[in-house]
Amino acid sequence: MTQLIQENEIRFDARDGYSLSGRILAPDNPKAAVLISSGTGFPKGFYRKIAAQGAEQGFACLIYDYRGVAGSAPDRLRGFQADILDWARLDFPAALDRAADLAPGKPVFTLGHSVGGHLVGFADNADRARAHAFVCCGSGYWGSHDPAYIPRALLFWLGIGPLNLALKGHIAEGGLWGGTALPKPVFQQWRNWAFRKRYFGDLLGEIEGSRFDTLTTPIRNYTFTDDQLASERSAREMMSLYSAANPEIVRLSPQDVGARKVDHAGAFSREAAGFWPLPFEWFETYL
Repeated sequence: MTQLIQENEIRFDARDGYSLSGRILAPDNPKAAVLISSGTGFPKGFYRKIAAQGAEQGFACLIYDYRGVAGSAPDRLRGFQADILDWARLDFPAALDRAADLAPGKPVFTLGHSVGGHLVGFADNADRARAHAFVCCGSGYWGSHDPAYIPRALLFWLGIGPLNLALKGHIAEGGLWGGTALPKPVFQQWRNWAFRKRYFGDLLGEIEGSRFDTLTTPIRNYTFTDDQLASERSAREMMSLYSAANPEIVRLSPQDVGARKVDHAGAFSREAAGFWPLPFEWFETYL
């Protein structure tokens, strides 16, 4: 039976009161709620199709923009102070609570693309979710990418990124970067981690509140064989940080979901629509 879906644009406060942009897609009587967290540089609208799929399957879904990104960006990014840990400790936890409010008394789940899966390990309320599904979640260490991707990664870290900071004071939208505009501290923190073999793994003892090794909530990471960024090695290294959860890595080919190409972000394109039901079907097993 086709669900009657309500779709609404909202604003809600992060943990420190910063106003975040969100969009709710929900059926009239949801069986559970799902928070969908973006990859770095992807606006919330990029995930609208998979959120609509979730709503059709009976889940109330919340998509949102991190501070400094798209609908949650200030008028001027130069000088704006926000980094990835702010996304993880201030934005994600508030979004998870807001998502849970969409289906009171029912389970809440998370679906995180790329860095959206990293944030879970820093959030103090991550265990509020009954299960976490990741998509193309891997380490950002440059040496763990597919060899064919490494020149592009180094060009971003050593050329495009620093040039953008020098000229504009932030990472500009589009061009060879290809994503939305990013605050300077996001790029600096991301690059610092990218040149460490364990990414942020060997820094977790210094980052207050990190709980990668204590979170026991089930985790499943959907990865693709043609993803040059979140390669098999990269995904394995990142999931090793969630040691207490014993995460599962599901390796799919583009053909498994009816697509010619998926790579790092194509799982959310119409060509890969065969993928969209899979995380929600997995959530069903935890209702």
